[in-house]
Amino acid sequence: MTSLPDFRLETYFSRWEFTARHHLTASDAQTMNIGELLALADDQERHAWETLSFGYTETFGDPALRQAIADTYTHAEADDVICFAGAEEGLYLAMHALLGPEDHALVITPNYQAAETVPLSLCQVSGVALDAGRDWALDLDRVAAEIRPNTRVISVNFPNNPTGKVIDAADFARLARLCDEREIHLFSDEVYRGLERDTSRTLPQAADLSERALSLNVTSKSLGLPGLRIGWITCRDRRLRSRLERAKHYTTICNSAPSEVLARIALKARERILARNRAVIDANLPVFESFFAEFEELFSWRAPDGGCVAYPRYRGADGVEEFCARLIEEAGVLLLPASIYRSELTATPADRFRIGIGRADPAPALDAFAAWLRDRR
Repeated sequence: MTSLPDFRLETYFSRWEFTARHHLTASDAQTMNIGELLALADDQERHAWETLSFGYTETFGDPALRQAIADTYTHAEADDVICFAGAEEGLYLAMHALLGPEDHALVITPNYQAAETVPLSLCQVSGVALDAGRDWALDLDRVAAEIRPNTRVISVNFPNNPTGKVIDAADFARLARLCDEREIHLFSDEVYRGLERDTSRTLPQAADLSERALSLNVTSKSLGLPGLRIGWITCRDRRLRSRLERAKHYTTICNSAPSEVLARIALKARERILARNRAVIDANLPVFESFFAEFEELFSWRAPDGGCVAYPRYRGADGVEEFCARLIEEAGVLLLPASIYRSELTATPADRFRIGIGRADPAPALDAFAAWLRDRR
């Protein structure tokens, strides 16, 4: 087992996230305050909130919360769900439960850094890159070719962070079948599910496609409630789920009781919240389109298929790293440069940056961005 490297994104955010005048790279949808969330509660959940006791909760998660999560799946039951303190804990413990020194994992790139660095600390890992030249396509034949006899996990993320890519449902089903045929666990990061621009392209959840698959999700991204710190894994393999519970005994033990009640309210109102957040993105996209059209000599822009982030190309001669550094220092506008998404497994584009499209009223940030660009002309 090797030590984990610095988490580049979190290190960068530690410096800039709460000091930047304009946070234009946020990865979550527009949040709400507690009054707005409680207004969505039914009588049962409002009573639960008002009579809440601050005792320990169950390690697997509050039973009513697990049922609310299970209700978002086609085949899962409440006993197939285990809750965590955010998605990161679920990812970390799942990789430790699934992988050992003699194993091999296959990871899609670009990705959220922990998706590859946690497996790399445990075993051999290979990568398959989404093809930037073909609209971030995933080559399933390449995935099949990279599988080894000791491959135990294939890790994917759609809608993808940072590209916003959503593959076809037929390809996702084929990937799940491939994993089942080879007795591999498909680990599917689904934290942006529900924010597809075309809702007909919403992928099935992996845990609905296979008893071996693990679906990771969280209240943070699509629902826009990162402060709750409630994530979960749904998996119909009960023995694996039990291993995840035993692993959690060494980390958070149990979740925050207030957060579990608030997460129940959000999940029961999930369709309303998702519709609201999709409407924010729909309203924002023409604003971003107009911005990038003004500076088309500098940027290659494409709206994401889903999620709250996009990954435009920067064409400037100074390079994207210097560009992003000067933008935050001189204009106070925060973006994430391509180095945050570099991979040890595959080549990744070095001329991209992540921009967030899920927060309400991006106009002040884009105005500051545009003014800075005009001054540089």
